[in-house]
Amino acid sequence: MSAPATAGEAEVLLSALIRFNTVNPPGNERPAQEFLADHLSSAGFDCELLGAEPGRPNLVARLRATAAGDGGPTLCYLGHVDTVLADAADWSHDPWSGDIDDGFLWGRGALDMKSQVAAEVAAAAALGRSGWRPARGELLIVTVVDEETGGALGAQWITETHPEKVRCDMLVNEGGGAVFEYGGRRRYGVCCAEKGVFRFTVTTDGVAGHASMPGMGDNALLKMGPLLDRFAARQPSYRLTGEPQAFLRGIGEDAGDPQAAVAHMRAADPRLATMFEPMLGVTFTPTRIRASEKINVIPSRAELKVDCRVPPGLGEKEVREGIAEVLGGDGDWRMEFTERVVGNRSPTESQLMDAITGWIAERDPGAEVVPVILPGFTDSRHFRMAFPECVAYGFFPHRHQSLLQTAPLIHGADERIDVRDLALATELFGDLATRLLG
Repeated sequence: MSAPATAGEAEVLLSALIRFNTVNPPGNERPAQEFLADHLSSAGFDCELLGAEPGRPNLVARLRATAAGDGGPTLCYLGHVDTVLADAADWSHDPWSGDIDDGFLWGRGALDMKSQVAAEVAAAAALGRSGWRPARGELLIVTVVDEETGGALGAQWITETHPEKVRCDMLVNEGGGAVFEYGGRRRYGVCCAEKGVFRFTVTTDGVAGHASMPGMGDNALLKMGPLLDRFAARQPSYRLTGEPQAFLRGIGEDAGDPQAAVAHMRAADPRLATMFEPMLGVTFTPTRIRASEKINVIPSRAELKVDCRVPPGLGEKEVREGIAEVLGGDGDWRMEFTERVVGNRSPTESQLMDAITGWIAERDPGAEVVPVILPGFTDSRHFRMAFPECVAYGFFPHRHQSLLQTAPLIHGADERIDVRDLALATELFGDLATRLLG
């Protein structure tokens, strides 16, 4: 497999994928999926398009071991082809152009995550065309729809409806890999876990009245003021689980003193603290408030919606303790959970982690790999739920375009990827397959 030729193939694939408008909703991913299926079929992969809706199929492409009945592992490269909306007026390049300019490939999905799909498919197709077949197990390419709105038609649907088609032992998906510098060292985060969601509503009660006479009623909305002040003043205390402890040790900080570690991060670069501090415990973010339905009525009830994210290993008990810590144990308010989804994780030590760590050591001597928790979630959660023994990581290496440069572009204007990083990732996906499958 020629690395420069494969990198060029990834660029062609990514430009083409960006030109398919797969904004979700409505998605309309079928043309992009058929394009990828044709590319992989011509390289020797067995391809299927499976979907809950005709216009939104998921692609499953398989390259099996040469030995019949081989019982080796299944390595899956996962990606999604839908994107969020883009407003062309905010961009310096057409978000559907796939243009290459100034060393970057531009367009919606260039980072999230058509680039990873292109790199995975280019690497896999190059292996297939070369005549390579796994000595054991199989290589699985799964590109899904509907990730940006939760995966009900994509990863969730296919793992629940056709688990036998996508069962895997090791999985590489989005969620990590962009380099960051800390303490004079270069580090690459491997996403080993994702936070859960324990959203809740805080309600205050009062007495309705005519708004022309403020003292006539008991305004429930005003009672929200002190609560909002408390949410603004602090987050719950840190509660370190295994992954953030390993992360802090990996960047040279004392896992037993997270306050000092965060202070050091803020001093080094406040942006790093913004991105990494949420890994260290439960977080609360008020996002919506609702009170009177009419402008001239004093509200008898006000509701505040709070987005709460919880590391895997923690749950409702820790959320309630955090609420008591931030808002106080007693008060003229009540709380009710509206959503409970526990976090998900994979072991930080595995054959897959060893392969990624070894590859980074070869390509970027002196750099280190550290486990991270994603504050949000990806399609990995559906695979971890369906296949508890599957080791799933988020990793797409960026050496030239750092984490601090890529993070603001995801879902933002002028989304773009350094073509050198696209080439680097393509090389990774080709090498991981041969290292893990023989």
